[in-house]
Amino acid sequence: METLALILAGGKGTRLDVLSEKRSKPAMPFAGKFRIIDFTLSNCVQSGIYDIAILTQYLPLSLNKHIGSGKPWDLDRRDSSVTLLQPHTNWYMGTADAVLKNLEYLARKNPKYVLILSGDHIYKMDYRKMIQTHKEKGALLTIATQRVKPEEVSRFGIMSINSNNEIIEFEEKPKVSDSNLASMGIYLFDFKLLKKVLEETIAENLDFGKHVIPKLIKTTQASVYAHEFNDYWMDVGTLDAYLDANLAMAQTYTELDLYDPTWKVYTKSEDLPPVKAGSKAIIQDSLVSNGCIIEGTVINSVLSPGVRVGKGSIVKDSVILNDTIIGNDVKITQSIIDKEVIIGGHTEIGFVDDMTPNKEKPDVLHTGITVVEKQSIIPGNMKIGKNVRIFKTATFDRKVIESGETIR
Repeated sequence: METLALILAGGKGTRLDVLSEKRSKPAMPFAGKFRIIDFTLSNCVQSGIYDIAILTQYLPLSLNKHIGSGKPWDLDRRDSSVTLLQPHTNWYMGTADAVLKNLEYLARKNPKYVLILSGDHIYKMDYRKMIQTHKEKGALLTIATQRVKPEEVSRFGIMSINSNNEIIEFEEKPKVSDSNLASMGIYLFDFKLLKKVLEETIAENLDFGKHVIPKLIKTTQASVYAHEFNDYWMDVGTLDAYLDANLAMAQTYTELDLYDPTWKVYTKSEDLPPVKAGSKAIIQDSLVSNGCIIEGTVINSVLSPGVRVGKGSIVKDSVILNDTIIGNDVKITQSIIDKEVIIGGHTEIGFVDDMTPNKEKPDVLHTGITVVEKQSIIPGNMKIGKNVRIFKTATFDRKVIESGETIR
């Protein structure tokens, strides 16, 4: 085997707050019918990589069910495989620790190269180009990189390169940096080097960005090169990023083309009937998935499969996930409504000017987004402000929920 792909998909996604209460971040729905991990899986198979292992940990049931035998990605063939690797001794305590705990599996596969990927980014990438760079440079480790805004360097591993694209410095999440070349969390290792460095590196919460890569560069154990990627790539790890990235997919021009027949995004599709629009329905700049019934107005929004929008209702600048039922004369703006939520008639969500940050999580909710947990039931005639968190267990003893509140 030449290349084995390892997809790290065990992240909790704590910054997604209410949305990650019941699922891991890679299992989050995206752009209507997809899951976030679909993009990485689709990249693999279209790059000719059919041996894939997915390292799961946090709330894996939804992800396991979605992936199944791997059939939507053509991974159920005789010459392909998708393996789900759960922690079998102790919890994974870091990205590199997760791989270290599965070295026996890797040794059995004995690949020449190991491609380590994140399961929670949105992008289209032909990994064959990165593998070609790796071979041409005679590298033992190649890191996919992208230029970021100088004010964003504190979110990434930042590196400096020489004229030959060899990485000469690497710093994990610096406060400031003269470089803006960021690691995408995509690593191509020669397997022998990967095995050696993981077995030799002792650190608490062993991590590629914090421990393994800096060690390889500082000790010159290996030739480490950068492979620069200049197309769309997005980490939707915050509520703001998640909402913005979804809504961007509904625009006429999108940086990431979901409709490109030469590089498709595959997913496990639900067998639902076509979209039905009533006689007074209005749909503008929106993605509306199979099984939806629209009798009201949907503007600049994304609706996942099976959503129903009642008569006279308005959904604007929002993401509504699977099988949510919105009653008649409801107004929703700048909100993320999780799966199987029921919203009673004549309710308003987000239609206020008060931008008070959420009192419990001001760092998570402060830009006006209101989030509703899966399977919540919101009574009719409610008025709910901005930056509000509503949990499934919520009880409503009043008709007005002010901006910044959390209802459990």
